[in-house]
Amino acid sequence: MATIPTLLHSKSDESVVDHLIARPLPESADRFEVADNCTALVCVLIETDDSATRAVLCDRLLHALGQLRALCDTELPPALIAQLIEGEKLTSSVPDCWQETSVQLDYAMALTQAIAGGTLPAEVAKALTGLLHDMVWLLAEYVKEPYISAH
Repeated sequence: MATIPTLLHSKSDESVVDHLIARPLPESADRFEVADNCTALVCVLIETDDSATRAVLCDRLLHALGQLRALCDTELPPALIAQLIEGEKLTSSVPDCWQETSVQLDYAMALTQAIAGGTLPAEVAKALTGLLHDMVWLLAEYVKEPYISAH
């Protein structure tokens, strides 16, 4: 089950965007926290039309995806291992050909860079942003899938 990232309650969408842009992702964040941050960023990105704001959100997302990539190559801390043992999942949220997180992250980063460039036709940018949104959510769910047996 995916964790829905929570933001401070605000009276306007601009406050959410400002909060995401201004809030640095701590270096101590674990892969679940970074994955949640990625989903929060991509959710705001898909709803943002302002090109300057989109560029900043893309930059933040690229940074977060890079941080997630680095974290996926490190050993899991005990707290995350406990969370990954809790559930029994029969089928993965991603197809077998995408079982390597680095491939998914590379795709998401490439899409983010293409969107951040600001040179795509509006219809293409919108479609790729939707694809990026779906990929990031899929990736975040995959990173959190229980895969460690309790025995």
